[in-house]
Amino acid sequence: MSTFYERWLGGRQGALGLLVLSLLIFAILPLFLDIFRLNLVGKYLTYAFAAVSLVLLWGHGGILSLGQGVFFGLGGYCMAMFLKLEASDPISTAKQTTPGIPDFMDWNQVTQLPLFWVPFHSLTFAIIAIFVVPAIFAYIIGAAMFKRRVGGVYFAIITQAVAAILTILIVGQQGFTGGINGITDLKTMHGWDINTNSAKYILYYVNGLLLIGVILLSKFVMTSKFGRLLLAMRDKEDRVRFSGYDVANYKIFIFALAAVISAIGGAMFTLQVGFMSPSFVGIVPSIEMVILAAVGGRMSLIGAVYGALLVNYGKTAFSESFPQLWLFLMGGLFIAVVMFFPNGLAGLYQTYVKPHVDGFLDKVGIGGKKKAAVAKVTAPAVAEKEEAAK
Repeated sequence: MSTFYERWLGGRQGALGLLVLSLLIFAILPLFLDIFRLNLVGKYLTYAFAAVSLVLLWGHGGILSLGQGVFFGLGGYCMAMFLKLEASDPISTAKQTTPGIPDFMDWNQVTQLPLFWVPFHSLTFAIIAIFVVPAIFAYIIGAAMFKRRVGGVYFAIITQAVAAILTILIVGQQGFTGGINGITDLKTMHGWDINTNSAKYILYYVNGLLLIGVILLSKFVMTSKFGRLLLAMRDKEDRVRFSGYDVANYKIFIFALAAVISAIGGAMFTLQVGFMSPSFVGIVPSIEMVILAAVGGRMSLIGAVYGALLVNYGKTAFSESFPQLWLFLMGGLFIAVVMFFPNGLAGLYQTYVKPHVDGFLDKVGIGGKKKAAVAKVTAPAVAEKEEAAK
């Protein structure tokens, strides 16, 4: 029980933070928001997966990736391909020149379903691909870079270039990917209409559960020996290397894990929003994901979720009121956070709120200082008893 409490929940503060976040996601927001706004929050929470992945990768690993949108998009496209094939059955597409293939392929005079699309008739294959495809892609990039000790700003620029290349590739191969419009008109999943209000509620809760599960897994990774090595590599990489550890392999693993976490968010985005396009793959969304982690606090998993909610809400409000200026406002927000609140929302909580919360918890006797004081008083007595028994 103590292992679960400390390693999976992150101790008293971690458990409390997770409880508050769970209440917000599963009780408070559904109670006060209509289905349209709740679905919008669900969309924001899909970005939180990418923010959480950056806490692991950037905050704890010291590896700044400006290409997380790549993996977010790969997960989204894997899910979208399955949904699109289900929506493109021969009966629904009977008016096309070639029935049974997605409409954008027919418009581009593609007469046969490409081979790499065929396995996505299976939902099982699509779910496996959401995990495997981003992991393999991240492994290839990571092995090429980290084995040659490419890091820091050079790695960040390379990941940004990869995001740009993939966007250009998706747009250019319009007949196979849907091009700039992406994959749209997604209706059902195994016959279940994903556009109804009841389906949106279910997908919102599934999204929340997956996010909580990812946070728990990430906490376990951070409190493990691997997590301690990550911190050591971030601060003194050469010392870790000289101690006999293969730094490159550790970096490749955390990069691949962060890619899979982002891909899960992309898949849930496709289900909740109903489409996927290259506009969620490129440089701009990747930089926005870094902003989410920075605003929430790049060392805090739960802070990353609040950062995703706050920044995306601000983005929606800014773009509605100032459609020409919202990118500048987002950039200004990032600069302000880096200059004045380098630890983000989590840093503000640690400085101004946590002392009061600790005082209250100690007062009511929930863990913390009271337990430490009891242990300090009882330890000598226990030692005396053990000595007498000997």
